[in-house]
Amino acid sequence: MSKISDTFIHKVKKHPDRFYIIHYSCQNLYDKNEGLSPRITSIAVNHFLSDQTLSFSTHAIAEELGIVREEVQAEFDRVERMLLQQFYDFVRDRRQAHWIHWNMRNLTYGFEHLEHRYRKLTGQNPPSIPIEQRINLSDMIGDRYGSRYADNPKLRSLMEMNGGVHRHFLTGEEEVEAFEKGEFIRMHNSTLAKVGFFHRVLDKFLKNRLRTKSRTFGARLDRLFESRTAKVLAVAASAIAIVFAPLQLWSFFSPNNDAAISASDKS
Repeated sequence: MSKISDTFIHKVKKHPDRFYIIHYSCQNLYDKNEGLSPRITSIAVNHFLSDQTLSFSTHAIAEELGIVREEVQAEFDRVERMLLQQFYDFVRDRRQAHWIHWNMRNLTYGFEHLEHRYRKLTGQNPPSIPIEQRINLSDMIGDRYGSRYADNPKLRSLMEMNGGVHRHFLTGEEEVEAFEKGEFIRMHNSTLAKVGFFHRVLDKFLKNRLRTKSRTFGARLDRLFESRTAKVLAVAASAIAIVFAPLQLWSFFSPNNDAAISASDKS
């Protein structure tokens, strides 16, 4: 096991209460939006220890504001503003926790994107999550099992190898289609499905039970030495060593052995 993922696993096992898993959905990531940056439609945060998930979603916020479905698009600034305000109210006291994500790397899709939309809609700076507190789950898996741990697209392939693709899972293209149709609950269900899957992936990763495409010798060796069979064999080998150690000592110091050594010295 390499140093980075080894340290990560040790920290999660020692303080699982300090880790949150985050994922979000948004408008088209490319240049087909009415603005310059994609709107945020839903955010899901899962607390790893308790496996409780908190949601910030377009349809729920719209209901709180008394906005009917047909008027959501026209009132999206209000909806998105409150969604992000509620999210960052939650983040404010948890900025020093560890935030596990899936490829939320930059302004196109990531923490910087969320912060930018908050500033755009509120005119204020959000309580930012420090870069050093962000952990890319995909990178941790790649660090341990190699960059080819799953076929592209990696998320869907990893799902197929670990229980199957969730019925609410949407690809990026399907999320864009859902947004254009105003199917915000469908988009949010996909976000919840993904963050729930990341929780299961992390749990399996910690227990060395995650199924990957990796065929590296190091990964196989890790699984071998952490398997129940290997542990049984190790215990058996130790027991045998304990039994035979006195016999070996007796044989070495016995008179017959001394005679044999003397004879060999003379030959």
